[in-house]
Amino acid sequence: MKKGIYLIILLAVSQLFNTSCTKRIQPESSPRNIPGKAENKNLKDISDIKVEKAEKTLREYHPEPSQNNIESHGENKKLELFLNEGTGKAVDANNLEAEDIISTARKYLGVHHCMGGTSMKCVDCSGFVVAVFAAHGIHLPHNSEDLARYGKIIPGMKDLMKGDLVFFINSYKTSHFITHTGIYIGNNEFIHSSSGYGVAITSLSDPYWLKRFIFGTRLIR
Repeated sequence: MKKGIYLIILLAVSQLFNTSCTKRIQPESSPRNIPGKAENKNLKDISDIKVEKAEKTLREYHPEPSQNNIESHGENKKLELFLNEGTGKAVDANNLEAEDIISTARKYLGVHHCMGGTSMKCVDCSGFVVAVFAAHGIHLPHNSEDLARYGKIIPGMKDLMKGDLVFFINSYKTSHFITHTGIYIGNNEFIHSSSGYGVAITSLSDPYWLKRFIFGTRLIR
């Protein structure tokens, strides 16, 4: 009888220990490429060099950061890292006209929003842009932050042209810098897939999007 009780207690303690260990070693999230302690010094040295280069690029793109919602959102470091990882990737869109892109984009008006969607059935914000450009033979990545690495960066709204992509930050909680995208159609408006309304046309002066706009990119020269 005593032996059975001891065995039950031993099993209970063992289970508690295993559970506690699991909780201690299981991270809340799974970040990639976390360096070990031995790598920290070298990583810092490399990072310092990259940040210095990024700050120079930052000044070129954003001489007045607060104008583009960088300082107000405390996003300087994320922008530096974003620029460091590369922008301005080329797109072969020589024969494409902005009106062609906008005409295709308008065909999606009213299409429902869904995460991962890239069709007339439903689209998310980057999936919408991907689908529109794919219809014209231009294949882009299905991710807003990756999309922002293509084309020439257009820092301010006043310099946007029809067919430019527009990008936004802090539209939802994430570690990513860029969180939303759409296509500029002129008259201070853009077409995009909104989680609340599906594909719709919205003014860039809308207070919600105005304070989240970060820059545009030009794929069509």
